Parts: sequence; structure tokens; C-alpha cells
Amino acid sequence: MHIAVEESAQRGAYPLILTLDTHGVPHRWISWQHACYYYAKDQVAWSLGEAAFTVYGGLNRMTGARSSITSSSIIAIKGKAMAMKAFSQVPPLNNRELFHRDRQICAYCGGMFPISRLTRDHVVPFSRGGRDIWMNVVTACRSCNEKKSDRTPERAGMELIYLPYVPNRAEYLILTNRRILADQMEFLAQHVPAQSRLHQKQA
Repeated sequence: MHIAVEESAQRGAYPLILTLDTHGVPHRWISWQHACYYYAKDQVAWSLGEAAFTVYGGLNRMTGARSSITSSSIIAIKGKAMAMKAFSQVPPLNNRELFHRDRQICAYCGGMFPISRLTRDHVVPFSRGGRDIWMNVVTACRSCNEKKSDRTPERAGMELIYLPYVPNRAEYLILTNRRILADQMEFLAQHVPAQSRLHQKQA
């Protein structure tokens, strides 16, 4: 697949580019503008993917030729910015990615709800020493969250139907982007751990 991108195109109108370090470890999503910067600075070590994006610029006064840069959908970047340790860092916790991690399913009643009806529940409440971390939060519908209140699941008599876990870097990249290209998804899926709920089939 090849996509032509005009220089005047608006940011966000095209799919994001997946960046890796030179070892092939997923790092982050960047815009095509940012990808062009890496290409222009000769910081792209190698590339993968079936999709390509060509950005067209202005005309050369001497030759009349139009400048262009072609970027693949997956690029490996040289330098210290893409350190190996980035893959093992704990990703930031926020509701959007939490709800996607848990497939928008309430951890107590098992119902699937729209995001507007979901809440972040702390398995062990703050009042009992619980922390706001991936391993202590699950998705809960508003009704179940109100029923559980400031109690542990055991005290509330509400059994968890799944356990919380920390998404690794690859899974987090999948959770944060809703417009992933097929070749990017195939690459990231190879780095997602077996226990991830992303491997579960849709009901």
C-alpha cells in the first residue's frame, strides 16, 4: 500500500508511524512529519512494513524537480533516544488504556459497557493502603463501583472475574492507537505476552 501525503496535509489525517530501536524493540508512535525529520537527518537505520508514505515538498529552483521523502509504516531509529530499557518501563496509567486493556468489561458483573459508563476501581482501596497502579486497578461499571464502595472485593462479597496486570510496551502501543495498520499490528502482536487479554477472542 502506498499513500501520497501533501505537505499541507493536516496533522492526524494519516496513520501514525511505528518506531523501533535498532534491535527491533517497539518504542512509540510518531506522525509522518516526525518520520520525515528522522529520514532527513539520516537517523533511520532500517524499515519494515507493507505501507509507505511519500511526502511531497516544494520545487527545486535549479532542476524543477519536486522534493519528496518516502517513509515506511515501521522504522528503526538510530541513537540513544531508542534505548532498550524503554520496552520494560511501566506505561502510564490512564482510564482510556485501562478500559481497553480490560476490553470494556466490568471486572465484577462481566458486562460490556460503553466507556462513558465505566470507572476505574481500586481493588484495594486507598483507605486500606491500595495504590493507583496497573496491578491494583480494574474496569468497573458505575453500578458495581458504587456497590463495592470503599471496600475490598472480599468484604463487599464481589468476586473478581479477571485479574489486573501491567501491559508491556507493545500492548500499550496497541491500546493507545485506534488506527493501527495491519502490518504494524502484526509486528506488535509478536511482542505481546501470552497472558494479555488482547489475545482473547471477541465475544
